[in-house]
Amino acid sequence: MVKIGEKMNLINNKLYQEDLDYICGLDLPWEKLQDMSIMITGATGMIGSFLIDSLMKKNNSGLNCHIYAMGRNENKAKERFGYCFEDNNFTFIEHNINTPFIKCSMRFDYVLHLASNTHPVAYAKDPIGTITTNIMGIYNILEYVTINNAKRVVFASSNEIYGENRGDVELFSEEYMGYINCNTMRAGYQESKRCGESLCQAYISQKGVDVVIPRLTRSYGPTLLNSDTKALSQFLRNGLNGENIVLKSEGKQYYSYTYVADAVAGLLYTLLKGGTGEAYNISDAASDIMLKDLAKIIADEAGTKVVFELPNEVEAAGFSTVTKARLDNTKLRNLGFEAKYNIKQGIARTMQILKEVS
Repeated sequence: MVKIGEKMNLINNKLYQEDLDYICGLDLPWEKLQDMSIMITGATGMIGSFLIDSLMKKNNSGLNCHIYAMGRNENKAKERFGYCFEDNNFTFIEHNINTPFIKCSMRFDYVLHLASNTHPVAYAKDPIGTITTNIMGIYNILEYVTINNAKRVVFASSNEIYGENRGDVELFSEEYMGYINCNTMRAGYQESKRCGESLCQAYISQKGVDVVIPRLTRSYGPTLLNSDTKALSQFLRNGLNGENIVLKSEGKQYYSYTYVADAVAGLLYTLLKGGTGEAYNISDAASDIMLKDLAKIIADEAGTKVVFELPNEVEAAGFSTVTKARLDNTKLRNLGFEAKYNIKQGIARTMQILKEVS
């Protein structure tokens, strides 16, 4: 059985290395990171691990950027980053971001808060942890960098902050605010991301902290974790194991998706070229698709079929009620961003890499 995103030998895969080369070759002001230190929370997560792999590879070209990878489990980090764990430009910090940096005396030039529960079962089973990571986590970071004068903080937000599309727009721009019923357990993720963004704005205004906010959409790729319960992750898991793709709705949800390499590219454009206090949608129109069509792409790639099945109670509790969530990425494209992979290319690439490293 294929386990998604838990193979250390991922780093040796040819296609994965091509993805890292794509990031390293981006036309960005990399000199801003030259000889700098970057602290990344959620280091072993899908986005964090790919970003770290990319920066460590860029170091081979003389970037000399020190990566401080923060997570709660050192053994897990050693398994994922065994290839660079002893590198002079890599340091793992075992810490729960929901608690203050009492014992930390290091200064970071850049801090990226990527840690978060990002899938339905996690929302349902750990709603408190979901909320506190998005609020207390960024609060602890903002407090720390206020004292230690970091150059910039990145708070990774989400398309979820837009809530439901009220039928008045086709695409969500960064100014759109849809409806969220805050008196539900599921709203904890959405509202805490909104609150986290507001907290960033407060520190910009009151403390002069430089913060920028990328809003990631539904991302996927070979660094997906096996524990991830998003619909797309389950589809991929089924397909890779030669099983039918299980769709737990009619599949009419119309969403934006982003291959992990493009998501990290957008993140770096935001970090290195974004304006203080600004939010940027990371998406691409070529990867907007209905869930049922996404399921079929994966089934066709796997040589299986799409079947329908009702969700269990825990799954249903964590599911989004949003039926249309497509992001307008005009603002990010104005910084120079262009996605490399459309949805078919990204899915095929993900499945090929995971087959090769399983």
